[in-house]
Amino acid sequence: MRLDSSNTNLPGVVMKTSKWFRAVGGFVLLGFGSVILAQNAPATAEITRTTLVQTDISLGREGVIMRVVFPAGATSGWHTHPGEELSYVQEGELTIMVAGQAPHKYSAGQALIVPMGAVHNARNDGSKDAVLIAVYSVEKGKPLRTPAPEPAH
Repeated sequence: MRLDSSNTNLPGVVMKTSKWFRAVGGFVLLGFGSVILAQNAPATAEITRTTLVQTDISLGREGVIMRVVFPAGATSGWHTHPGEELSYVQEGELTIMVAGQAPHKYSAGQALIVPMGAVHNARNDGSKDAVLIAVYSVEKGKPLRTPAPEPAH
C-alpha cells in the first residue's frame, strides 16, 4: 500500500502521515540550520595583538609598539611585563585593574602607564571593540607578557 495523495482508500492516514513528515522535516531542517550557524559563529572573543615595531632601544632593553584590539567582553587575564607599559586608548573604553589599586576606566583619548612588574588585568566592559596602542620598554630577551595569579582582594 502506498501512502501518498493518490491513495484514496485511507485519506486520514495519508493526511496524518503527510503532516507528520512535514513537521519532522521542518525540525530536521531547523536542526541542521542550527548546526551550520553554530559552526560559522565567531569563536570566543579573543584579543588581537599586532606588533607594529620591535627594536633595540638601549643597552639590554627593547621597545615594542603594539596595536591591541579587545572585543566586547574580552579580558587580558592577570599578567606582568619586564618593563614599563605606556598605552593610549584609541577607541572604546577599557577597565584596567592593577594589584593594590581600585579599577580605573579609560576611554578613547586617554592614556595610562603600568609600572614594570605590576600585576594587572584589562577588561572591555563595553559593547564594541576597544583599541589600545601599547608602547613597552622592556628587558631584552624576556617574554613581553608573563601570566600572574589574580591578586587577593
